[in-house]
Amino acid sequence: MDEQDGTVALSHRVLTVPNLITILRLAFVPVFLWLILVPEADGWAVAVLMASGVSDYADGYLARRLHQTSLVGQLLDPVADRLYILSTVFGLAARDIIPWWLAVLLPARDAFLWGLVPFLRTRGYSSLPVHFLGKAATANLLYAFPLLLLGDGTGAVAAVSKVFGWAFVIWGTGLYWWAGLLYAWQVRKLFTDHDGRAPALDGG
Repeated sequence: MDEQDGTVALSHRVLTVPNLITILRLAFVPVFLWLILVPEADGWAVAVLMASGVSDYADGYLARRLHQTSLVGQLLDPVADRLYILSTVFGLAARDIIPWWLAVLLPARDAFLWGLVPFLRTRGYSSLPVHFLGKAATANLLYAFPLLLLGDGTGAVAAVSKVFGWAFVIWGTGLYWWAGLLYAWQVRKLFTDHDGRAPALDGG
């Protein structure tokens, strides 16, 4: 932490505890997708997804606690989140748990943001900082997917899981796109502000 301006100093180290946790999360993405599609072992798939959510919190906490916030970690952490979201929506759509239009709508938002990267680079930015709305959207979706998997069955638990799962999907998708539009607004501000600095948004 920089004592002068309160900003966190970013390290160029790769082998840190938080980064190793994130790399482990990435390694389990194909395992997770295999569990959904091949044996349809939904219980194990939910366990992997929940472990991913817990480890996502853990690596951020440890990065701050151990002063190991790094450029690599800032790059890999959102990549892991996106890959879990993309693999889950593909798996759920392939099993007809969610419609294909929803499976297209979520990655379309990421494709929209990737299209903004060349404009960011003209101002010396590689990406925009993650803000609270984006984190809330991702959290909603990561809550939704295990519930939808549990809802793919019969009985009271499945019925309740499906209801809450779709509630989180609706909120998460709306917030996901809202966050994307705010990122686009940030890029627009970069080109209208004379000093070329990105406007601050509330959140992490």
